[in-house]
Amino acid sequence: MSVPRIRLALRDWDHLVPLVTGRVRPRDFELEVESRPVTPDVLAEPELDGGETSFSRYALGRARGDDRLVGLPVFVMRGFRHRCVLVRRDSDLASPKDLAEARIGLTGWPDSGNTWTRALLRAAGVDLDGVTWTVGPLVAGETGKDRVGPRPLPPNVTVAAEGESLVEGLAAGRFDAVFTPFMPDELFTADGRFRHLYEDHRGAELDYFRSTGFVPGIHLLAVKSAVVERYPWLPAALEEVFEESKRVWVARRRLLADTTPWLLAELEASAEIFGPDWMPYGTAANAEMTAAFCEELHLQGIAPQPIDAEEMFA
Repeated sequence: MSVPRIRLALRDWDHLVPLVTGRVRPRDFELEVESRPVTPDVLAEPELDGGETSFSRYALGRARGDDRLVGLPVFVMRGFRHRCVLVRRDSDLASPKDLAEARIGLTGWPDSGNTWTRALLRAAGVDLDGVTWTVGPLVAGETGKDRVGPRPLPPNVTVAAEGESLVEGLAAGRFDAVFTPFMPDELFTADGRFRHLYEDHRGAELDYFRSTGFVPGIHLLAVKSAVVERYPWLPAALEEVFEESKRVWVARRRLLADTTPWLLAELEASAEIFGPDWMPYGTAANAEMTAAFCEELHLQGIAPQPIDAEEMFA
């Protein structure tokens, strides 16, 4: 009997290196992990069996009855969002409550990360309907991304004009703040025009973790339903091999910690705060986070009806 070959496309996250290099291999199938510069559209590529997928788009699809993808509770991208709110360096804004009735640019309306970031404002008492939102690329020239989603945008949300970018709009004063999962290059310079809204975003993120018990999930691994029908054992086998890749990656980083000046200190602090695994896989380990995210999608109007979180990984 031939051994199935499964082809996945994901961005080049560090914890996938053992899989990509072959240091970690599955036992019952061959696995090809293709590195992509951006999140792939798995359903649009017939040659793919699965890959990295937006949590929000997966959840919204399942809520609409679209079962073409089977999501795995393997969150390959997760992270706090407090760091993702940028303002001008000379801005007086300092906390999410200061963004009431603000003009905010963001990189995509239904995006998972931006949904989590809007949740910070909602938790601070900000009326999201009172904010003027503009959806557009962070920098000029970015293309190939669906920033709007399948549903009509709310009346207080518009799309940036052709050629406009969020960073230049923020610099020019057309926006009071910008939500972005990825930082503009100048944030890594001493004379950049922008700063984080939260002066101590690390402290705010630590408080968030102590309150919620999780680090928000952004993207997950999904496999086409047709592939799972052919190989019903595949989701569990993939979760196992991705878990092993992550375990090997952590061990190697702790040994070879000289890749950044203070990586060892970061690894030690992370273990002390989060325990042995800050990005756990599995349904049970992610149940509270999944439920909170599904609730946010509905409360923010992204999902017209409540989403049953227990159906996400049924």
